[in-house]
Amino acid sequence: MLQTSFTTNLLEAGCDEAGRGCLAGPVVAAAVILPLGFDISILNDSKKLTEKQRERAAKIIKAEAAFWAIGVVGNEEIDRINILKASIKAMHLALGKLKQKPQLILVDGNRFYDYKKIPHQCIIGGDGLFASIAAASILAKTHRDKLMLKLHKEYPEYGWADNKAYGTAFHNKAIEEFGITPYHRRTYAPIREYLETNQESF
Repeated sequence: MLQTSFTTNLLEAGCDEAGRGCLAGPVVAAAVILPLGFDISILNDSKKLTEKQRERAAKIIKAEAAFWAIGVVGNEEIDRINILKASIKAMHLALGKLKQKPQLILVDGNRFYDYKKIPHQCIIGGDGLFASIAAASILAKTHRDKLMLKLHKEYPEYGWADNKAYGTAFHNKAIEEFGITPYHRRTYAPIREYLETNQESF
């Protein structure tokens, strides 16, 4: 059972990201402040839910959360500043869109940069421990999946509708056959190695 809060007296925002390990596309983060009495039975780490369960949970979160917001950082900036900084920037962007300033930020993982002097707590595996982080993981994942569906229509040969740009065998084979797109992360090893081998550039 997920915990409803880390503290008893602070307004908490859970943060998580999706797409950190993908070879293409943006990294997406969400920030969520849940109200008292929110039905946490619908929540879990987004990776442990089916697509239909995530979509259903996302609709409920958007309708019933006290506040929620999304932050997106594209592949070009990921290449420019690195994926860790890009992931944290996406979280900062999401936090900045919240209509209520939280008193504590709960972050999935072990790294975060201070945001507007608001205290934060990093929690490894937090999306499977705290409701607000789980909610953020669901919103981040479903939002990014929709973005990848749009990119799939532009480049259907890579199978992003299914693999969401993770380095699956199908995706890797498509890179070998068709090359890379403007959405691929050029600093990621498989893409960097392809570019070095083929001397391809955009």
